[in-house]
Amino acid sequence: MSTCPVPHTANPELLEHYVKKILAAPVYDLAVRTPLQAAPALSALLGNQVLLKREDLQPTFSFKIRGAYNKLVQLTAEQRARGVVTASAGNHAQGVALAALELGIKARIVMPCSTPQLKVLGVRSRGAEAVLHGESFPFALAHALQLAKTSGCTFVSPFDDPDVIAGQGTVAMEVLRQQQGALDAIFVPVGGGGLIAGVAAYVKYLRPQVRIIGVETEGSSCLLAALRAGERVVLPSVDGFADGTAVAQVGAYGYEICRDWVDEVITVSNDELCSAIKLIYDDTRSITEPSGALAVAGIRRYVERTGTRGQTLVAINSGANINFDSLRHVAERVAAQTAV
Repeated sequence: MSTCPVPHTANPELLEHYVKKILAAPVYDLAVRTPLQAAPALSALLGNQVLLKREDLQPTFSFKIRGAYNKLVQLTAEQRARGVVTASAGNHAQGVALAALELGIKARIVMPCSTPQLKVLGVRSRGAEAVLHGESFPFALAHALQLAKTSGCTFVSPFDDPDVIAGQGTVAMEVLRQQQGALDAIFVPVGGGGLIAGVAAYVKYLRPQVRIIGVETEGSSCLLAALRAGERVVLPSVDGFADGTAVAQVGAYGYEICRDWVDEVITVSNDELCSAIKLIYDDTRSITEPSGALAVAGIRRYVERTGTRGQTLVAINSGANINFDSLRHVAERVAAQTAV
């Protein structure tokens, strides 16, 4: 487990810019307002009020539909006619596929060869072309950028784009409207940084006392590495267990916000993720993918480390796109931990 407290030094104009974009984002043409659900068993276990932001209930079972639609809906007629290309480990891919289908845009989506079959089928079932390339996201990304260059299609970044960030920031807009009372911290899963950037921008502008805490896996902690180095760095390798957040470098636009407005970053192990998946299931009877359980794993780590009691803590359950046959592995890891 690693943490990195971050000082606030930036001016608020950047936040105001993003808040205006978030408020204007027409994401509800396609996305839904997801519930902020109490987790009574988890709350009792940790001695705090834990609330789950159920982004696993989106049409594509992930928050990514918000940013994808907000980007595509703002393309010019000429850009729409040329089509779009993107790279994704799966959740952004499905968001782009559904948004493109809704808007009548041709979409080509490059996905790592290790992408869960469920996510590949999710892309193809929504009418987009799925191109499997490379062993991990960085290879898929490089191939997608080359395809965009040679084809003239618009590249739609999964996280490093102001419109994508603004779309993801609508999650925070909903949280603040749904929880107008006590709110101490929001725990956000981190891959490329688009979601946490949007959440931090909106929350720190309107309720700066609320702590924004990022959660990464130990094997894919690109935001923590960047904050420690004082600049964006490329991880030499990434662990693909939480495939939805297996990113080697945090996005430039997201880092610009996160370096000044994210309070802390926590890393958790894969075993902690498996335990978090079970804890979420016990409370909600829903099954998240590993990256979708990051925030809950982070809350548990945070409470164990700080001894925090009696606070209101929000976890963003970011996605539920997990292959059914992977659940055996998750259950076995949880059982092994219980047996120790």
